[in-house]
Amino acid sequence: MKRKSLLSTASLALAIAAFASGAQAQIAIGHLADYSGGTSDVGTPYGQAVADTFAWVNKNGGVGGKQLNVDTNDYGYQVPRAIALYKKWSAPDSKVAAIMGWGTADTEALTGFLAQDKIPDMSGSYAAALTDPEGISGKAKPAPYNFFYGPSYSDSLRAMLMWAAEDWKAKGKPGKPKFVHMGANHPYPNAPKAAGEAMAQELGFEVLPPLVFALAPGDYSAQCLSLKSSGANYAYLGNTAASNISVMKACKTAGVDIQFMGNVWGMDENAAKTAGDAADGVIFPLRTAVSWGGDAPGMKTVMEISKMSDPTGKVYRPVHYIAAVCSALYMKEAIDWAAKNGGATGENVAKGFYQKKDWVPAAMEGVCNPSTWTDKDHRGTLKVDLYRTKIAGATDGDLNDLMAKGAIKLEKVKTVELPRKPELLGW
Repeated sequence: MKRKSLLSTASLALAIAAFASGAQAQIAIGHLADYSGGTSDVGTPYGQAVADTFAWVNKNGGVGGKQLNVDTNDYGYQVPRAIALYKKWSAPDSKVAAIMGWGTADTEALTGFLAQDKIPDMSGSYAAALTDPEGISGKAKPAPYNFFYGPSYSDSLRAMLMWAAEDWKAKGKPGKPKFVHMGANHPYPNAPKAAGEAMAQELGFEVLPPLVFALAPGDYSAQCLSLKSSGANYAYLGNTAASNISVMKACKTAGVDIQFMGNVWGMDENAAKTAGDAADGVIFPLRTAVSWGGDAPGMKTVMEISKMSDPTGKVYRPVHYIAAVCSALYMKEAIDWAAKNGGATGENVAKGFYQKKDWVPAAMEGVCNPSTWTDKDHRGTLKVDLYRTKIAGATDGDLNDLMAKGAIKLEKVKTVELPRKPELLGW
């Protein structure tokens, strides 16, 4: 009996050691996703792409021989739930090497904690407040551990307003064009509001009072009637696609003659399909150099990653999916650098983002736009590619078919290269 007890104890010790060894052979990553909340229309493809990309990385050997242990959570776009998850991920006994984040309100709420705990967060929020690592602008608190792939909301809006000013002149319209900011009274749509209105004034627009509409779909006939009576010529839709669709449809019904400009999350192929001809002509920024199936060497990699959740390869992936693949692969390569340079700690992973200039992840050529992050400036890119939705006919049916036959098109309009002005950092 005594010998058996000793053997059992030894076996238990070996099992514990094996478990500990297995845990050490993994790199922990927290993943905030919105699959059920107010931004789930665009959060679902983005979150799926993050999960698919890390699954693909693990399938192909992980990072430095270690698997990525990704803890994906649908937090429903609720800040308290995001904070609760962060407390788990930042606990000393289970601290993650990095976080793939999501919304503006929760990312900004976590910024100070990330800096304190030295955990990098590659967010789905592109708020300019997250681009100032040292807080030298005085417009935002220091955000040394916040990163995102793509131009900020503010820079995208600046680029769209520059296009709008040229569009107004090209059409030979008299007087000042009128601009209005539209969206929920919420940190996300409000993030570029001050920057956009300042840019509009600088370009000679008349800036109208903002119009508020909720993040959820609804009846926005009243807002459209206000828009019509205001005489606005250009309107920025700051919400995600679902509520923007409601506005576009209501305004078409009301006969509003206006040029809509969408937030990066405010328009995609699915939104164009749902809105139909109400979405025709919307201008919006694209974060990647191509959309699904585009002619680029890196699209083969994207297609392979997509098969992690769609083995058939038949699902059409919207622009947000591809942007998330880029975001996750930037994080993967930062972790890879860290693993080779002192270990995959949060502090080292953050340093990994500073190691390359005009950086495109491996095997993603022609898909991800080159990006550069420095310890002084987290504006990864100031290049803004502007696209226009084109609707030609009915948009019922399979999205693959609609895109293939040209019923829905994403037409490139202009590339704006914004100057890297220090005074525009952080807002």
